Amino acid sequence: MNFTRRTLMALAAAAALPGAALAQGNWPTKPVRIVVPFAPGGTTDILARVLAPELSKAFGQQFIVDNRGGAGGNIGADHVAKADADGHTLLMGTVGTHGINKALYSKLPYDPQKDFSPITLVAGVPNVMVMNAARAKELGINTVPDFIRYAKANPGKLNMASSGNGTSIHLAGELFKAQTGVFMTHIPYRGSGPAVRDLIGGTMDMMYDNLPSAMPHIQAGSLKAFAVTSATRSQALPDIPTVAEAANLPGFEASSWFGMLAPAGTPPDIVSRLQTEIAKALKLPEINTRLAGLGAIPSGNTPQEFARLIDSEIAKWAPVVKAAGARVD
Repeated sequence: MNFTRRTLMALAAAAALPGAALAQGNWPTKPVRIVVPFAPGGTTDILARVLAPELSKAFGQQFIVDNRGGAGGNIGADHVAKADADGHTLLMGTVGTHGINKALYSKLPYDPQKDFSPITLVAGVPNVMVMNAARAKELGINTVPDFIRYAKANPGKLNMASSGNGTSIHLAGELFKAQTGVFMTHIPYRGSGPAVRDLIGGTMDMMYDNLPSAMPHIQAGSLKAFAVTSATRSQALPDIPTVAEAANLPGFEASSWFGMLAPAGTPPDIVSRLQTEIAKALKLPEINTRLAGLGAIPSGNTPQEFARLIDSEIAKWAPVVKAAGARVD
């Protein structure tokens, strides 16, 4: 196992101070910030705001959502990586910050494996291919094959919004472009929320959004859903095909996940208590029902299981990033 300098210092401090365990038992001693590395309104933000009230009740201190978007989630993630490892600053990490970005960015300011203490996977969600509904109707695009035909006949005429360079939303689109041979202009935003707003407003043409943040707009009719990026259809949208079946692209899959992390060196008992309470919250009927309605699959696994997922996702996405040519300097 690799230990960071911060981790070794924390272990040494715990061994030297007999009262350390007792002091940790009094945590939290002040409000806890959950840093969301994207703008408000996206799935990362939604999940953090679902959990924050339950954690506030469980620990008797306010858990406050702090949005710090930009650079594909790197700004917020780096902020937490460099925060005090006292359990008062947490990160709602994503497949982007802790899976994709290590291969995507030539100068990542943090190490997703060494600079964090994984707490638990919160939920996994498929992405969904959506267009502005009025725009799709105007162009006569009703299916994924319709979309491919139009995009190939009009290269560069359609723009593709994303929640930022290197996010799963971005790479789902890049993977689609690579496997279908279509060309769209990528427009990165500082989060899914503002990207969806511009998509609904007609400034953007399409995007591969996380299903939870897109679902209300699909239900309202302002966005038209074409396909989901998971290996199987979503129970939340059972009539919508997968990209693999709709575009005849066997093996196409580009789903997202979201999990809670703390800075490396955070005391293990704090990590354990957080994992326990998050897992409890995810089992509450009202939360479970809400997440299911958004197409999210709750988890609550152990820190060790979450750490293994991060390792496997970094290995999975590196060749995808390379094949897509989506390097960011």
